[in-house]
Amino acid sequence: MAPAPGSGPRRKGAAGPGSLRQSLRRAWQEKHRVLLAPQYTGLVAAWLCLAEVGVTHWVIRRVAYTEIDWKAYMDEVEGVVNGTFDYTQLKGDTGPLVYPAGFVYIFLGLYYITSRGTNIRLAQYLFAALYLVTLLLVFRIYSRTRKVPPYVFFFMCCASYRIHSIYILRLFNDPVAMAILFLAVNLFLEERWSWGCCFFSLAVSVKMNVLLFAPGLLFLLLWRFGPLGTIPKLSICALLQVVLGLPFLLENPVGYVTRSFDLGRQFLFKWTVNWRFLPEEVFQHRAFHLALLAAHLGALGLFALHRWHRSEGSLLSLLKDPAERKSPPQPLTANHILTLELVVFVLFTSNFIGVCCSRSLHYQFYVWYFHTLPYLLWCTPAGKLSHLLRVLILGLIELSWNTYPSTLCSSAFLHVCHGMILLQLWYGTTAPLEPQKTTPSLKKTQ
Repeated sequence: MAPAPGSGPRRKGAAGPGSLRQSLRRAWQEKHRVLLAPQYTGLVAAWLCLAEVGVTHWVIRRVAYTEIDWKAYMDEVEGVVNGTFDYTQLKGDTGPLVYPAGFVYIFLGLYYITSRGTNIRLAQYLFAALYLVTLLLVFRIYSRTRKVPPYVFFFMCCASYRIHSIYILRLFNDPVAMAILFLAVNLFLEERWSWGCCFFSLAVSVKMNVLLFAPGLLFLLLWRFGPLGTIPKLSICALLQVVLGLPFLLENPVGYVTRSFDLGRQFLFKWTVNWRFLPEEVFQHRAFHLALLAAHLGALGLFALHRWHRSEGSLLSLLKDPAERKSPPQPLTANHILTLELVVFVLFTSNFIGVCCSRSLHYQFYVWYFHTLPYLLWCTPAGKLSHLLRVLILGLIELSWNTYPSTLCSSAFLHVCHGMILLQLWYGTTAPLEPQKTTPSLKKTQ
């Protein structure tokens, strides 16, 4: 008779307690890789976005909405509804309208969708959707560059109280501008530079902080197309600004330009997050503002000369036609990952330098660079800063932005963290990068 199933000596390789332990160990190891290997970014991003659906719904239902600027936004666009196109006459509870025309059109749409701004709950859900769209756009950038271990994205999503507050409890216009900006970055990575410039300009028309990316974008356009090819792209940016602002430019051109693109606007000391340790007289002094501007331009120049420019020849080679250079730019494809990294590195560092040198940072300004911090911290080799130290820097930055009102210590910690990131970006990218070469491989046997 044949032996009964399960009886008799166990065959070699059959399942048993030892093999079960090995299987569990392999599963745990794979789980570890999912958290550490950048190629799993898409998988982790999907789970985090699903988690964020629940988190944002819970926050909207359980945490009280705080009125800050939403009513002022609605008052400002209501002036346009009533037929006022003179920018100097448009104002809300918090003061005059100081944002370009794109802001007016977008929030005019929200004005009608939310029953003239009265349906706050609907507005919160719309901003929650905007938050999720922003995450998808950001994750797409990170999945292309493959620099950041996926476990870091937990700190970029579910763990940030301040970011959830900015999006769904305060309804600021900053998230709208940044969502459009990240769409533009994705278009740049797809080699759709004209469309990218169009959406970049649209983001600028919502809030002027997007101009902090402009030096990096100019560098990339010159690098990719040369001077003659750059002119049409810049023309797209300029033309869109004129078209969007046309109704207001026809009414009062000086009023529109001076109000919506006021580079010299004074900030209130009581709202500053980054300069609390300074006396208010120094904070408001013109010489301090000029010193910050000089530091901003100097840092941009140094990075452009020694960190952004990664090919043979001087920076002046950007003024040549790309075909005439010793190292022509490579196409932005998966086979040229270093070229993709250059685009993201230049744009994100350009913005970060501007944030570091800002005359004042208010609480909603955190969204200007929050989603770029993981890349800025992990784009350099691990030897420069340990993973634990990088996570600690993220935590200290979050703590600084969550301290209300800001204190001497919170502002100082913020500058220390910014300084450490800048130093890492400088010393972690000392060697010019060459375009990635295809590794020769053996032909597969048929």
